Amino acid sequence: MDRQEVPAWLRGLYAAFCLYFFLSALNIMGAGLGTFGGESDWLVRAFAYGENPFIALMGAVLVTAIVQSSSFTTALIVTLVATGEMTLGTAVFAIMGANIGTSVTAVVVALANLRIRRNFRRSFTAALIHDLFNLLTVAVLFPLEWISGLFHDSGRGFITRIANTMADWIGMEPVANPNSPVKVITRPMVDLAEWLGGFLMPSTLTQGLLVAGLGLLLMFVALVFMVKNLRGALLRHMDGLFRTYFFRTDIRAYGIGAFSTVMVQSSTITTSLMVPLAGAGVVPMKRLLPFMMGSNLGTTVTSVLAATANPVNAAVTVALVHVLFNLFGTALWYPLRIVPMRIANWYGKLASKSPRYAFFFLFLVFLLVPLVGIAVTELFFVHR
Repeated sequence: MDRQEVPAWLRGLYAAFCLYFFLSALNIMGAGLGTFGGESDWLVRAFAYGENPFIALMGAVLVTAIVQSSSFTTALIVTLVATGEMTLGTAVFAIMGANIGTSVTAVVVALANLRIRRNFRRSFTAALIHDLFNLLTVAVLFPLEWISGLFHDSGRGFITRIANTMADWIGMEPVANPNSPVKVITRPMVDLAEWLGGFLMPSTLTQGLLVAGLGLLLMFVALVFMVKNLRGALLRHMDGLFRTYFFRTDIRAYGIGAFSTVMVQSSTITTSLMVPLAGAGVVPMKRLLPFMMGSNLGTTVTSVLAATANPVNAAVTVALVHVLFNLFGTALWYPLRIVPMRIANWYGKLASKSPRYAFFFLFLVFLLVPLVGIAVTELFFVHR
């Protein structure tokens, strides 16, 4: 006997509670980092290497690959900027890295189909489509952002300047607004966390560290429960809907990708879902790229939410950089979609004949290229 369906209004109420705890977690983490940063320069020194954009980029790739959520990483980046523990310049390149890091999961999911050659080829090709969109976008925008910053008085690249102008239009103050509605409604949770930190820890330094840790934990739990609540209602019976409705046109696939990612708060989930469906032949391969583009745009909602919890000009600028990165990527690669599609199809066929090419791709993209890039930039650009 099937379980009774949970009423929509109850799911909505549950989602509202999860959202409240998510916003509270961001401010708790910010309060803890502020206390910890005021007592120690550890975070400042940890991000000092952000002067090398490649290190900022790959640090975010690593964090995102570990926590399996670009939403988590981008929210963390925005909060660190808001609390002054990360510079705007470092955050811009870290945001790009978060987009790459979320691609790892899809490749790992594809490797689960290794024993069935045809399914593996389609699955790995689907994962590559997502990876290549992010990698090619970074390959174009990363050097443009970096070089344009080197030749500008402010030291900011063109994407950062556009985002900062938009933040100025929105009217955010250059310092945190203590009367922010979000800060007001989440203040009781912040006070509770700070009281608990003061009660359990003997020093201000360790208190700040504990409060920040509690914020990180609460953020993770809130995201998990949001996913469990909304994913069940949203992704049930997806198989038939994808065949008959969602993937009929590119625009529809793009919109569904964005909407579903907003609902489940994780592009990792929605893009990884496409991999086994593509492997089974449920999803038309030609519609995957617009869906992946939409999913990437949908995940920017989390960083925008983080900015509303911390209405600082720099934090809003970083959130808008995340949005612009994905919009520029779509504007660039959708007209040229034959490029990532052909590369993905070619390499997918190659990997299906010899799986070692799939592992070589992971090694090359997520280890060898970053290490070489860091070495080159350190030697020839940063420490001149």
